[in-house]
Amino acid sequence: MSPVYIALVHHPVYNKNRRVVRTCLTPLDLHDISRACRTYGVRAFYFVNPMRSQRELGQMIFDHWSTGWGAEYNPNRKEAISLIRIAPDLERTRKEIEQEWGKPPKTVATSARMARADLDYPEMRAGIRKGEDAYLLLFGTGWGLLEEDIEAADYRLLPIHGTGEFNHLSVRSAVSIILDRILCDR
Repeated sequence: MSPVYIALVHHPVYNKNRRVVRTCLTPLDLHDISRACRTYGVRAFYFVNPMRSQRELGQMIFDHWSTGWGAEYNPNRKEAISLIRIAPDLERTRKEIEQEWGKPPKTVATSARMARADLDYPEMRAGIRKGEDAYLLLFGTGWGLLEEDIEAADYRLLPIHGTGEFNHLSVRSAVSIILDRILCDR
């Protein structure tokens, strides 16, 4: 396993009008991001949402695929879903990782609309391979992480750019692409 953790942040994030909002769980995000995390050897995938009802819904989905009927029906999904951890905020997420790792994780933010990046994929891969630090990659839902939260991160990872002007991937697609870029030598 790599020293990489993923956090899918539902608050605070922007909506399309750049207002700060809380977003709701998209069950496909839990399924697809956990599968990508398992495929690439990520230690844990945090579903970060301040709303109790949303965390409870996330827990119901987790329980269905990890201990319920779904666990028998699809053992591969059970294995992937086992990486999910549910937290109300990033502070709790960081504390859990610090307890597990022995020191605070380095936070790495990314967004399609970032003003600047100070870390590219080969540099991130090299840091991960050293194994000295844990890395918490922050992904925002809605229309992305707040600018001040991106700036407050230890690093700002180069955003993904496609072949044209359109640049609005689903968060689950972005997570998969970035994991491939930082954890594989291709």
